[in-house]
Amino acid sequence: MSMYGRDPWGGPLEINAADSATEDERSRNLNDYDRAALSNNNSRPLDETQQSWLLGQGEQKKKKKYVDLGCIIVSRKIFVWTVGTVLVAGLLAGLIALIVKTVPRHHRAHAPPDNYTLALRKALMFFNAQRSGKLPRHNNVSWRGNSCLQDGKSDSSTVMKNLVGGFYDAGDAIKFNFPASFAMTMLSWSVIEYSAKYDAAGELTHVKEIIKWGNDYFLKTFNSSADLIDRVAAQVGVGDTSGGSTTANDHYCWMRPEDIDYARPVSECHSCSDLAAEMAAALASASIVFKDNKAYSQKLVHGAKTLFHFARQQRGRYSAGGSEAAIFYNSTSYWDEFIWGGAWLYYATGNSSYLQLATTPGLAKHAGAFWGGPDYGVLSWDNKLAGAQVLLSRLRLFLSPGYPYEEMLRTFHNQTSIIMCSYLPIFTSFNRTKGGLIQLNHGRPQPLQYVVNAAFLATVFSDYLDAADTPGWYCGPNFYSTDVLRDFARTQIDYILGKNPRKMSYIVGFGEHYPRHVHHRAASIPKNKVRYNCKGGWKWRDTSKPNPNTIVGAMVAGPDRHDGFHDVRTNYNYTEPTLAGNAGLVAALVALSGDGSAKIDKNTIFSAVPPMFPTPPPPPAPWKP
Repeated sequence: MSMYGRDPWGGPLEINAADSATEDERSRNLNDYDRAALSNNNSRPLDETQQSWLLGQGEQKKKKKYVDLGCIIVSRKIFVWTVGTVLVAGLLAGLIALIVKTVPRHHRAHAPPDNYTLALRKALMFFNAQRSGKLPRHNNVSWRGNSCLQDGKSDSSTVMKNLVGGFYDAGDAIKFNFPASFAMTMLSWSVIEYSAKYDAAGELTHVKEIIKWGNDYFLKTFNSSADLIDRVAAQVGVGDTSGGSTTANDHYCWMRPEDIDYARPVSECHSCSDLAAEMAAALASASIVFKDNKAYSQKLVHGAKTLFHFARQQRGRYSAGGSEAAIFYNSTSYWDEFIWGGAWLYYATGNSSYLQLATTPGLAKHAGAFWGGPDYGVLSWDNKLAGAQVLLSRLRLFLSPGYPYEEMLRTFHNQTSIIMCSYLPIFTSFNRTKGGLIQLNHGRPQPLQYVVNAAFLATVFSDYLDAADTPGWYCGPNFYSTDVLRDFARTQIDYILGKNPRKMSYIVGFGEHYPRHVHHRAASIPKNKVRYNCKGGWKWRDTSKPNPNTIVGAMVAGPDRHDGFHDVRTNYNYTEPTLAGNAGLVAALVALSGDGSAKIDKNTIFSAVPPMFPTPPPPPAPWKP
C-alpha cells in the first residue's frame, strides 16, 4: 500500500511504507524527487534556505560564510579583516608609546613662583621662630628650642596655672594677648578668603598650624569651659625698665628664651572689654577656619561667646589704670572691638543678635565711624574699625540682608569706599615718602605694620567688588577701577620687598640685601651650648657683628619718613619685628600672590549664616470640586 502526499513546494511526494530498500537507496530516491520538484516549471521558485533543505551539501551553491556575533551577523572575511586591523593598530600604538617613553624628552618647566608667594613662605616662618613652650618636631628653626615651660606655674597669684605656649610678641619674650589675638584674627581672615592660594603655595597646613597654636594658648588664658568668667590673663612677662630699674625682666635682660631663669609674672584683668572682644574675634574667626573639625570648632565658638559676654558685661580698657600694657600696647577704645568681635561672632554662629549689635548706630558712633580724624582708615592692633567696616561691607555685597541692617551696612560700605579713596596718591589724606611709601602713621616710627594692613584691605575689598560683578567704586564724582586698588597694594608691598631708594628688602632672608642686625634676642645670641645670663647676653646685643641666626621672614619695623633705614640692633624703631606686623604682611602677600586665577572664597565665611529670609510656604494644593 502506498500513500501519496504533496510536497508543500509543488512536487509530488510518495512514501512507500512496505519498501525494504536500504537507507542509502531511500536517500537517493528522495533526492530524485527533490530534483524533480526543483525542475518543475509550474512550482514557485525556492529561496536559498529552502533549496539547502532539499539539496545535498555537495550540490548547494557555494555561499559566503558568516560569523554570528549575537547581536549581528557579519561576513567572516570582514570579521577577520577587522580583528586583524585592530590588532595591528594596537601593536603600532604600543610601539609608539614605548618609543615615546624611552626617548629623552625636555619637560616644559613650571613658571617659577612669583615674589609674593616666595615672600609668603618666608613670612610664615617668622611665627615658627616666635613659638613659646614645647616646640613641635617640625618647627624647622634650628636655633630655637623649648622655652618658658613654667609660665603660669611660677606665679602664685594667678588662677591660670598652665600658660605654656603661645607666641613671643617681638624681639623679647613677653606674651601680649592683645596684639597676638589681632595677629591670629588677621591670619584666620586671610585663610577664610584665600585658602586656595595658600594651598597653591603649599602653605595651607602650615598657616593653620600657626593659627591653632595661637588659639590653643588663648583657650588657656581664661576658663574656656565656663559660660561666665570674671578674669582673663592678659600678659606673661614684664618689660618695664623705667626709672633705671635693674630688676631682671624681659627687657632688662638679653637672653635666649631657652635660658630664661627670672620670674615671669602673669598680668590678669577683670575689666578688659577691648582685650576680651579681640580674643573673641580670634577664636570666632579660627572656628570658621577649622569648621571641618566640628568638635574643635565648637570649642572655639564657645570660648568666643564666653569672652564676648565678659567684654560686654565688664566694661573697661585692659590698659587703663596704669598697667604695664599701657607702655607697650595701649588701647585707646573698646568700641571698635565690639563691632569687630560682633561681626566675627555673627559669621561664626549665624546668631543675628551679634549682627544687631555690630550694626547699632550708637556703637558705630562711639567707635568713630561717622567722623574722620588723622588716623581714620588705619587698621592696626589698636583700632579695628576699618577692618570691621570692610568685613561688614562683604555681607552687604553678597547677601544684602536688608532691613533692619541695611542702613548701617550701607554706611559701613560708604565709609569703606572713602577709606579706599584715601589710599590713592591723588588724595592727600596721607603723605608718601619720595620712594612711594604711604605714611599711614604720619611719619612716626615703625610704619610698615600699618602699610601691610592697608595693602590687605585694598586687595580684599577689590576682590569683593570683582566677585560681586562690580568693576570699581566712586570717589566723589570719579569712578575708579578695582585695578587701582591692587596697584596701590602692589606698589606698597613691592617697596617692602626691595623696590625702594635703598634697594633694601625689609623682610629678613628675602632678596640679597636685607637687615642683618635684627632687634631679636634669640636671633642675636648663638646657639653654642653656652648659657648667657641676664647681663651676659648684652655683648651680643651691643656687637656690630650681624646676627648669628637668620630669623627668616621677619618684617622689621621699617624706614623713616625720608626712606632712611639704620640696620642697628639697639634701635628697635628700625629693626624689631612683631607678630601683628607679620600677620598683616602674610595677609597682604597671600592676597596678591598667584596668577590671578584663584579668587576669594565667597561662601565659606557664610557657612553658619542662615538664609536672610524665611523659605516661602509651598503652593496650595489644586482645588477640587
